[in-house]
Amino acid sequence: MATGGGRAFAWQVFPPMPTCRVYGTVAYQDGHLLVLGGCGRAGLPLDTAETLDMASHTWLALAPLPTARAGAAAVVLGKQVLVVGGVDEGQSPVAAVEAFLADEGRWERRATLPQAAMGVATVERDGMVYALGGMGPDTTPQAQVRVYEPRRDCWFSLPSMPTPCYGASTFLNGNKIYVLGGRQGKLPVTAFEAFDLEARTWTRHPSLPSRRAFAGCAMAEGSVFSLGGLQQPGPHNFYSRPHFVNTVEMFDLEHGSWTKLPRSLRMRDKRADFVVGSLGDHIVAIGGLGNQPCPLGSVEGFSLARRRWEALPAMPTARCSCSSLQAGPRLFAIGGVAQGPSQAVEALCLRDGV
Repeated sequence: MATGGGRAFAWQVFPPMPTCRVYGTVAYQDGHLLVLGGCGRAGLPLDTAETLDMASHTWLALAPLPTARAGAAAVVLGKQVLVVGGVDEGQSPVAAVEAFLADEGRWERRATLPQAAMGVATVERDGMVYALGGMGPDTTPQAQVRVYEPRRDCWFSLPSMPTPCYGASTFLNGNKIYVLGGRQGKLPVTAFEAFDLEARTWTRHPSLPSRRAFAGCAMAEGSVFSLGGLQQPGPHNFYSRPHFVNTVEMFDLEHGSWTKLPRSLRMRDKRADFVVGSLGDHIVAIGGLGNQPCPLGSVEGFSLARRRWEALPAMPTARCSCSSLQAGPRLFAIGGVAQGPSQAVEALCLRDGV
């Protein structure tokens, strides 16, 4: 059991999901973990919705999604869970927006997105839902920013992102939404931009120092971390292949600059497509893909206080492509791929040390 700052890291293993899935949409509401849609063993989007009661550790089937989809975004709005965009059974992006009413156990359709999109990034602030970017049916990355007003059930347009992308990492800090990375087709994006919710203006920050796909991103203590990923060869390096890296790059929000940490402060394992989060004073990297023939089970944490990477308890079920969610002192790894779509639901927990 690894420790940090007088507190201990340990895994909590929950009953497996009734349905194997990857690219599921997850949300946490009133002591319940909701897992919605995703792709099953057949590789097709699901309409299956299930919830884990965290008190009794039992799974319950919910009313199915009106629109089967994978890779959708979810936002909790009080007693509702709003599901936005994603990809349908025909592998096409969808505009459908649907709300699960927890108290009534049913779904309601909401105003659709102005344009169909998958890989939409969503942020909730003061009861409003912001949807940024995405990829449309023509595979073109989008720059649109839309805001949803639940009381009027309508979407409004806001100033577009300077860099169109989908699948970006987003962080809400103060009155700003930070958007980092993402993709444009097969190419990873290095842009780092911030939207001021009060001024409704965009600011371009210095781009990521290196171009990496499937990197992990987290924010902690006034810094944004970009970890690992699949390094892309440069435009003049014709014979180089993409390769896994353990790179760590850190952006200081106060000083507005990136630092590429030295080799001594890189992750222990080279990895991509992994779960990342912030627990206590640690940035945590979980599982993913590396140079091994199967998914990684290793876990490591970067201590912000000690400025070093530390080995943490390994995943009970080694996986990549997990859905993830942080709820209090737990960082969940849900579903994903082991030897196929997984049923595993496990959480790395931070508890008082003993």
